[in-house]
Amino acid sequence: MEYRKLGKSGLQLSALSFGSWLTFGKQIGNDVAEACMKTAYDAGINFFDNAEAYAGGQSEIVMGDILRKMGWNRTTYVLSSKVFWGGKLPNQMGLSRKHVFEACNTALKRLQTDYLDLYFCHRPDKNTPVEETVWAMHHLIQQGKVLYWGTSEWSAQQIMEAYAVARQHHLVPPTMEQPQYNMFHRDRFENEYSRLYSEIGLGTTVWSPLASGLLTGKYNNGLPKENTRAKLTGLEWLKDSLTGPEAKEKTEKVKKLAKLAKKLDTNLPRLALAWCLRNPNVSTVITGASKLEQLKDNLQAPAVLSKLTPEVLKEIEKILGNKPIPAT
Repeated sequence: MEYRKLGKSGLQLSALSFGSWLTFGKQIGNDVAEACMKTAYDAGINFFDNAEAYAGGQSEIVMGDILRKMGWNRTTYVLSSKVFWGGKLPNQMGLSRKHVFEACNTALKRLQTDYLDLYFCHRPDKNTPVEETVWAMHHLIQQGKVLYWGTSEWSAQQIMEAYAVARQHHLVPPTMEQPQYNMFHRDRFENEYSRLYSEIGLGTTVWSPLASGLLTGKYNNGLPKENTRAKLTGLEWLKDSLTGPEAKEKTEKVKKLAKLAKKLDTNLPRLALAWCLRNPNVSTVITGASKLEQLKDNLQAPAVLSKLTPEVLKEIEKILGNKPIPAT
């Protein structure tokens, strides 16, 4: 397993990491979740990602139970959570000082740990002054409950605003962002954030590298009958993205990418993961799995990196036809 620094920090994360979004406490049983985490850990994965919103908190409970059972040395893995969607009542959502503190304390209890290595603001909160959120995160770090904090799906402008507030008041600034990044979703990561990597040393923990399953090829003939995440209650938005107006065009590209993967003696998921990993601004790629076999296959993706020659990358760009235009 390759290990990469989280931006300019000294923290090292495995190039591939493991997340529980849509699976733990929802799509898979606890036995499968345990088998996946153990396999990931044994393969060298040291970062496990979670959030208060995942399965209404049940995802954190499942992961916490597994960590307690495994008894791994706390220094050997990195644990995260995210704060924003904690409930439906007024103070159970957003990034107010009250919710940030209460969500962190709840996450610690669910995950059965004394501290979170990484804590993300799951989305920007237009109803809370950014100063309030920055101070709240700073105080959590002072209390030893959080080691590093960052954002998820914030714009470059919003990240820089939080960074400026922290610097103005000599507080701990956000050091990482968790954006979506894959072959079909790349403009923000490759274009909008481009100056942040060098200017503030932004680290990234990217999610949805397989475009919610589209880049596995399993949706090439429409939604399959088996129990995939696109058919889960509450994920109608995912179903729409896989069957909507743009789906057909993307599906044709997926078919061409699958042929290219076969020519490289690999498969499409591994190729898609390796494509993300080849970007030097990616600190870690968060993978997820509903089956142990999927995880084992994903773990072979780093071996594909050596096959991504300039010629192969050029062919991929030709298929995708979506290379971001640099901002002027």
